Amino acid sequence: MEQLIIQLVAGAIGGNVAGGIFKNLSLGTLGNSIAGIVGGGLGGQIMGMLGADGMAAAAASGGMDIGSLIGSVAGGGVGGGALLAVAGLVKTMMAK
Repeated sequence: MEQLIIQLVAGAIGGNVAGGIFKNLSLGTLGNSIAGIVGGGLGGQIMGMLGADGMAAAAASGGMDIGSLIGSVAGGGVGGGALLAVAGLVKTMMAK
């Protein structure tokens, strides 16, 4: 449960960072945060399915080590930024 929360928070941060870097894809602070949260959750789950064994083992044992923490932050942040980029591109294409 803790890892999911970390992934969601990292996703929100990743979405806002991506929105700040790519101004033309930004959805506003709230939109960036929502897209980041959804992307963070998806990104973290995909990383877990792709073999991030440290995260799965830590979740099963109820423990948190530095490897699983870094994996959750990375998966959430990258997932949040990626989903924001996709949502921003779709928004831009729909506006034309």
